[in-house]
Amino acid sequence: MKYRTIETDDRVVLEPSTAHSSVIWLHGLGADGRDFVPIVPELRLPDPLGVRFIFPHADVRPVTINNGYPMRAWYDITSLSPGGRGDAAGLPESVARVRALIESEHAAGIPPARVVIAGFSQGGAVALHAGLSYPERLAGILALSTYLPVPETLEPRLAAANSDVPILMCHGTLDPVVVPAMGEAARAWLQSRKIPVDWRAYPMQHQVCPAEIADISRWLAERLA
Repeated sequence: MKYRTIETDDRVVLEPSTAHSSVIWLHGLGADGRDFVPIVPELRLPDPLGVRFIFPHADVRPVTINNGYPMRAWYDITSLSPGGRGDAAGLPESVARVRALIESEHAAGIPPARVVIAGFSQGGAVALHAGLSYPERLAGILALSTYLPVPETLEPRLAAANSDVPILMCHGTLDPVVVPAMGEAARAWLQSRKIPVDWRAYPMQHQVCPAEIADISRWLAERLA
């Protein structure tokens, strides 16, 4: 699939000749929207799908675990413990931004049912919160090497429209940053609320690998066919 690249101050967009669906893909802590752009050609999605990829840049903010150094982050992280990874104040701001992107796509002719919310690490945490609380049905949620911060704030916001939205969770069995137990805990929390999860594990660290990219490609093609 051939794309035209559009860059603005707050995002990178890969625009197909005709868009029929959209993937909003959130980067991890300290990266930016360009981080996952190179993966798109590796997905080898069929041209007829017409997938627009939107890679927003997180705002620059001080991050406590990095001695308060400002970097692109979807919310603050105070420690590497499960509790310290959640920021009940900053997380809703990023969720609201994802909602605005979904609504912008809708206004451009792509309904929520043809939008996938994707994210890696911290971006995946936002993707889960934003997707599961969105009031209209989405095409799916792609959560890579991630976890579920402050689930107690998500619980009352779970949207009936996405109570069984397809979720693909991918995680490295050797991940030293977001250890596998954190991803497994997120999966268990979701499944305990009857939210289906397609879980895939790979012998990798905090990264992506060819086998994972192939699984993502198949899953996106099914969701957006």
